[in-house]
Amino acid sequence: MMLLRPPRMLSPSPAPGEPRLRRPLDASRIFSSPRPPGGRLRTRPRPSSSSSTDLRRLTARIVDLTRRRQLAQIMEEVEAARRRARGGGALNTIVMNAVLEACVRCGDVERALRLFDEMRGPRGCGVDGVSYGILLKGLGIARRIDEAFEILEWIEKDTSIGSPMLSPHLICGFLNALIEAGDMRRANALVARFRKVLYEGHSVLLYNLLMKGYIKSNFPLGALTVKDEILRQGLKPDRLTYNTIISACVKSSEIDKAIRFLEDMKEEAIRDNNPELLPDAVTYTTLLKGLGNSQDLGSVLKIVVEMKSSLLSIDRIAYTAMIDALLASGCIDGALCIFGEIIKQAGDNKDLRPKPHLYLSIMRAFAPMGDVDMVMRLKKRMWPDSVGSISRASKEEADELLLEAAINSNQIDLARGLLRRIVNEKECFSWTSRVGLVAVKVESLSGFTNSLLKPHVFPQIILNDPVEKYMVPFQESRPLPADLILRKAVMRFWKDRAVPLVDDWGGCVGIIHREDCTKLDAPLLSMVRGPPLCVPTSTSVEHVIDLLLREKSEMVVVVKNGNMYEGSYTSSSRPLGVFSLSMLWKFTGDY
Repeated sequence: MMLLRPPRMLSPSPAPGEPRLRRPLDASRIFSSPRPPGGRLRTRPRPSSSSSTDLRRLTARIVDLTRRRQLAQIMEEVEAARRRARGGGALNTIVMNAVLEACVRCGDVERALRLFDEMRGPRGCGVDGVSYGILLKGLGIARRIDEAFEILEWIEKDTSIGSPMLSPHLICGFLNALIEAGDMRRANALVARFRKVLYEGHSVLLYNLLMKGYIKSNFPLGALTVKDEILRQGLKPDRLTYNTIISACVKSSEIDKAIRFLEDMKEEAIRDNNPELLPDAVTYTTLLKGLGNSQDLGSVLKIVVEMKSSLLSIDRIAYTAMIDALLASGCIDGALCIFGEIIKQAGDNKDLRPKPHLYLSIMRAFAPMGDVDMVMRLKKRMWPDSVGSISRASKEEADELLLEAAINSNQIDLARGLLRRIVNEKECFSWTSRVGLVAVKVESLSGFTNSLLKPHVFPQIILNDPVEKYMVPFQESRPLPADLILRKAVMRFWKDRAVPLVDDWGGCVGIIHREDCTKLDAPLLSMVRGPPLCVPTSTSVEHVIDLLLREKSEMVVVVKNGNMYEGSYTSSSRPLGVFSLSMLWKFTGDY
């Protein structure tokens, strides 16, 4: 037997002496209709035609602000509308449902709960099935699953305010929130609990949601089993069903199955004389993405020809998918033909104007070829011809692609000028990024005397000083026994990238690096790269840094002066200290 408790929607009541918080909601207040003294319900006056027009305008305004995520502005305008109402009364349920939806869309579920409490109160406008559906969706998004299930159970018992009826529309909002979160366990539990309600009307909506859930939960092929269940129930898959199945096949790299479902979709539409089942732009766009990833140029061209020869309305997204698939398949000429067609049609249809992403995609194709002229022309036309805002990242990538094209065409002077401008504008960049890799090539071709990137000299370190001045004493480096099993010391490498190893006599026998720790049950000595790199105490810091970079090591061992050569070490020579690259990073903490 399930023990039901009132949903904990608001904070508990304060103890004596504490500041007063929001009043808790109990089951009798949440799920029973409030009645005024005398036991008769008040009748709410009907709004006049002029006030109805104002409320419709307010609802449209709330919907517009919701799309822009301006919840604070919505609440201000709603409060102003309440003050303008006669007697400062409440607004109608439609308006307040729009405000409730805004709270959920903006992620403020606590405010949605407070607003719901006001709506169902004695001075509120009342709640209906839409209100409950929005609230359930918000609780699902906020992962407050237990409260949502309790509300559904009280609605099922017909003891809730507003007497909402259990319906697929009421439950599907909550179900969709679970699916968007990838929680298929609770989604399946919800379907099993309210199966009788959800199967009313024999709609495929429920199955389409479940298929989307399998895609979200990284088990896309599970959507195919849902299609089999649709057929067993005697239902007809709709266009959304096929689009979801094709998306599942593309995500799991089953392109042949996706094409097969496309053919089944067309055959069924012709057989049943159902034009609503024919593939749309979403169908082809999804398929083009998968074919582009598999670099199947023949199939890409076939789909493009099929799209252009059909009565399909090709929008900007579909054109962009064509170009991306052609570029991924190596057909640059075909991509340019489609791009030219977009630019030509955009003169009459502004909705077809390409976004900056499309210009960058084509520039990425020409930059490795060293076509500076094409990259430069695309970069210039991206500003006046594209639609939407151009982010700072897009501007930087356009400059980097032009730099890459210049260096690939051996235009060193142009590359140096572009690199100088990028370096002046950027605070920092990674050497593994596009601009970092190109900068290395520019530097290597420019020579030391013409270097744009001077090596940084640490103010705390004098490169000619002996390493003994900056080394860490050997014992402070906390060396590990060479015969120790990695499993017993694995957490040490969470912090340290390299650790020295010692034998039973205290001599350093090796340095183990974090990336070499691959066998948990093996001794540490078996995973070292070889004898430790050693330098005498009089070695300069500059020489030690060069040694570490040349040997790709993280640490060197410092020993006494004598007949000592780099890379050799004898157990009779006691280690005095260590010097590592991680120590250098400590000197950059203030820069």
